[in-house]
Amino acid sequence: MDPGSHDPRDIPILTDAVEKPGQTSLPFNTKAIHAAIVTETLKLADSLLHLAAKDIEATLFERVFDRLRAQLPELVDRALREHATGAESPAEKDDG
Repeated sequence: MDPGSHDPRDIPILTDAVEKPGQTSLPFNTKAIHAAIVTETLKLADSLLHLAAKDIEATLFERVFDRLRAQLPELVDRALREHATGAESPAEKDDG
């Protein structure tokens, strides 16, 4: 059998491996094994999702901060220009 042609969907189910007819096996509580596997799988999925969310959050924070760093100087320059050329304060108009 060629290992490259193996279909990954052909993985035997745990109960098939434990309850194969004609095999002598240790007494397994398949429901307890099933519950343990489901519980551990859900814990792992939860942990991986939390790590992925933290990675996404860090990436987004970095992108926003980089954009702010790139755009802030222009924003400050524009605000200063508008303030300098735009309007004198009412006190300055009265003095002049």
